[in-house]
Amino acid sequence: MPPFVEIEDKGEPVTAPAVDPKLKHPDHRYPLFVGKWKRSIPYVDDDFAHEDMDEPHLKRKHTILGDHPEVEKLYGTEIRTLYVTIAITVVQLSLAYGFGRVWQAPFWVFFLVAYVVGATLIGAIGVIIHEACHCLIMPTKSHNRYVGLLANVSLPVPIAQSFRRYHIEHHTWQGVEGMDPDLPLDWEKELIKGNSLTKLLWILIYPVMYVVRGAVQQHQRNMKPSKWEIINLIFTVCTDIIIQQVCGWTGLGYLMLSLWLGYSLHPGAAHFIQEHYTFGDGQETYSYYGVLNIPFMNIGYHNEHHDFQKIPWTKLPELRSIASEYYDTLAYHTSWIFVHWKFILEPTLGAQSRVVRTYEEFKKGRAMLRPMRIFEEMKRKKD
Repeated sequence: MPPFVEIEDKGEPVTAPAVDPKLKHPDHRYPLFVGKWKRSIPYVDDDFAHEDMDEPHLKRKHTILGDHPEVEKLYGTEIRTLYVTIAITVVQLSLAYGFGRVWQAPFWVFFLVAYVVGATLIGAIGVIIHEACHCLIMPTKSHNRYVGLLANVSLPVPIAQSFRRYHIEHHTWQGVEGMDPDLPLDWEKELIKGNSLTKLLWILIYPVMYVVRGAVQQHQRNMKPSKWEIINLIFTVCTDIIIQQVCGWTGLGYLMLSLWLGYSLHPGAAHFIQEHYTFGDGQETYSYYGVLNIPFMNIGYHNEHHDFQKIPWTKLPELRSIASEYYDTLAYHTSWIFVHWKFILEPTLGAQSRVVRTYEEFKKGRAMLRPMRIFEEMKRKKD
């Protein structure tokens, strides 16, 4: 199986969900909600690709629930995520102490451990913070915030609570110009284009860009830090001071290097590219189905997550199995290494390989939800 699967190239017949030709859905993208737009090509197109409808996930969620109401039984929380958080925190702090106070390791050993172990664990910590921001670990919002703070102990910068704000906005306003904080900034599109070197350097500074995009949006929309973001800042400064005192600067440096490597040129960090960078026409979100979903807690199931934000990571494969006629008919990735490889070396891919819509077009698409529900009800009665 190739590392990027386009349905027409799979070599096996795939049947899309059946549609009664006598019933007309109000959204022409039904039932998979894949658009008709063409992806943006560097040096050919100057801006992102453009869609004149809303993002596809809410409508696909309603469609899947109409066919598979049992999916709602997957909603809930996963307490085992807390245990994973504790285990990773213990391992990372132990390694920080070991490098800082026990063994003055050669740099190549220090770097290798930071890349293979530290960066991988930091990637998993990012998934945990993601789960906490969706309240998928503990039963209450405040308890999930506490888990996010615990996960942030291994990260030398305050991420958990600001990520929560911007990530929820990304879900709400996916692809909406000026409102989705996950979209690259104008200078990223203009400078990077399809050049392999600039794309490589861009991926290497991706941890910085996550912070910069949030800061730019906060300034443009005159947003003030929330109470929890301030708490996160104070909490992280305090934990950094304690870690430095106990583990030394080398120990704190190990955590910083793990963060940098884990969010840049690391196989697990390829999910930042895999999720919404357009490798094909008409599809703006992609999943990854590969073995690295095991250590990275199923973060690759991105279409599934966007469709059903109330399902924890442990049950996303079951969702795909239940609604396979939907997810297996969308293009997907099977190799994160190939995601980075193709994105960096392929001149037709770049920072502009995203899709956007205006707020007015987003609202126009959302206005179809009521007639869509009527359509679904008629379809169920006919069935």
